[in-house]
Amino acid sequence: MRLWIGLYLPQLPLEVFEPSWSSNSVTVILEREKVLTMSRGARMGGIKPAMRRGGVLMLAPDARIHERTAAREEAALQAVAMAMLQYTPQVTLADESTLLLDIGASLRLFGGIRSLCRRVRADLRGLGFTGKLSCAPTARAAWMLARVGGGRMLKQQSSERALYRLPVTVLPAARPFASWFEGIGCDTIGDLRRLPRPGLQRRCGRALLDLLDRAFGSLPEVFEWIEAPTNFKAKMELFDRIENADLLLSGAQRLVLQLIGWLCAMQLAVRGIMLKLEHERGRVARAPTEVEILLAEPVWHSDHIVRLLKERLGKLVLEAPVIGLVLQTTQLQLMEPPTESLFPEPGGTEEDQIRMIELLVARLGEDKVRQVKPVADYRPEVANTWVPIQEKVREAVIADQLPPNLSSILRPSWLLVKPIPLLVRNHRPFYGSPLRMVSGPERVEAGWWGGTAARDYWIAEGQEHALYWIYRERVSSADEDPEPRWFLHGLFG
Repeated sequence: MRLWIGLYLPQLPLEVFEPSWSSNSVTVILEREKVLTMSRGARMGGIKPAMRRGGVLMLAPDARIHERTAAREEAALQAVAMAMLQYTPQVTLADESTLLLDIGASLRLFGGIRSLCRRVRADLRGLGFTGKLSCAPTARAAWMLARVGGGRMLKQQSSERALYRLPVTVLPAARPFASWFEGIGCDTIGDLRRLPRPGLQRRCGRALLDLLDRAFGSLPEVFEWIEAPTNFKAKMELFDRIENADLLLSGAQRLVLQLIGWLCAMQLAVRGIMLKLEHERGRVARAPTEVEILLAEPVWHSDHIVRLLKERLGKLVLEAPVIGLVLQTTQLQLMEPPTESLFPEPGGTEEDQIRMIELLVARLGEDKVRQVKPVADYRPEVANTWVPIQEKVREAVIADQLPPNLSSILRPSWLLVKPIPLLVRNHRPFYGSPLRMVSGPERVEAGWWGGTAARDYWIAEGQEHALYWIYRERVSSADEDPEPRWFLHGLFG
């Protein structure tokens, strides 16, 4: 089934300068020294469309005034289009700040048209924009419905009925003839379709008929699809100087959404990103503050990346106000397919566990989260070392460091930092109660190159049926004290 989403951004000139999450401020966009659009705060202050700059400053002396910039509007539309690439590779820019998405092949992947539309709206809000969304079987019909406020028409019959009710002036080719249409009583698309085609073509030209035919599906359409760049680098200027790092998350999320669209379009996953916080330029310029995030496993979804950025920005203390953000990738790899297992892993998948570890690293710091790396030594207290969690410890290296008969060795879950000397009563070690030997002994004799250890280990049981890992120092004939000493070295769960 061929289905299109039309996404019309009516307030794009305003939101290019100040996203919708800051619309309470008094902001005005001018075009040729007259008000083109304004924020809600400016409208409440009495500012009206077409008002001149002097009138704006008289009503709101502290208003932020921007000139309309075509380049910034084009860049903003490209940013929205880049984020939409995560839903379909077929995205195109249409007339009058409108995007068209061919999502017929994506419906099952995203759970149907309702779920897909919700996700598109949520991403649009995350990007800082508001828009009108429509669905129709043809691209031009979706464009027309979006231009008049949106609507969801999934079948050709319902789409045609909705198009018949639209005003004639929704078609760009009909606007130069608006007064003539009004004079003959042709107000809607339905009225226009009932007019004789030869006469309508002589009066208004072939372009108007072609638009109608494309909207009703009787004429094919050709599009120029948006292509993702080879390398990803997204940048945005902030609406004000930000001195609190927590406030940068909304802007960073906007860049992350563009990153996710680019990753899906390129079939890549990211393992490292760099967020640069740009400061003042000119005479007081200083180098950007860099926030680098390295991922243990590649990802191509935004939620995990945004959580990590939130943790890092929450701990960051800015040395200077931030005026811009730049996001770029540092490590990429091909997108891996999902697991083929039929049933979910107990306790979460391996990806869930890795994301939890990455979240802990972002919250506590890299030096606070460590992993065990085995060392080829039979002494338990030096049989492993702690290394950063980001360090890759290969399975082959671990196997080389472990003893060959590891499967037959029982070890406690909790090894004490320092062995505890035990009392000896009636020639039996005592720890709260007399200990009874359950298994053993296991002889450990190592460290002849320094820190010699000669021990016999047992698993002992107390009267409360708890298991302990204890050892007895081996006594040589040269020792002055022939009585062996016992130590507690570990506890079993």
